[in-house]
Amino acid sequence: MRKSDKKIENSLRVSLTHVCELALEHVEGFEWITHLVNYDKFPQSLKIVCVFNTNAELSDAIANKQDEYLIGLIEQEFAKVAIKVGDLTSKVSFDTEEKCSSQAEGKWDRRLKRH
Repeated sequence: MRKSDKKIENSLRVSLTHVCELALEHVEGFEWITHLVNYDKFPQSLKIVCVFNTNAELSDAIANKQDEYLIGLIEQEFAKVAIKVGDLTSKVSFDTEEKCSSQAEGKWDRRLKRH
């Protein structure tokens, strides 16, 4: 990993950690957040996955526009560290522990390859 990639990774990690902390306080059913990226194709390759506990909690969150809230939080945090990725709605996806358990035997490494 190049030095510039490490700086971007650190900025992504710090920003998304702050988003996670806020979301855990304010978004019912939210569990964790992660990202996938190929630095040779950054920012186009960036994918962010917000994970909820159950399918019902994710459905409720979307109905209550909490998905938009999370994307807004990510945008705010990225702006603080000058990460420019374009339209985040195409880079952020939502998943659940419940789906991972039923479709990937709880193995997130396998499941995340689908995102």
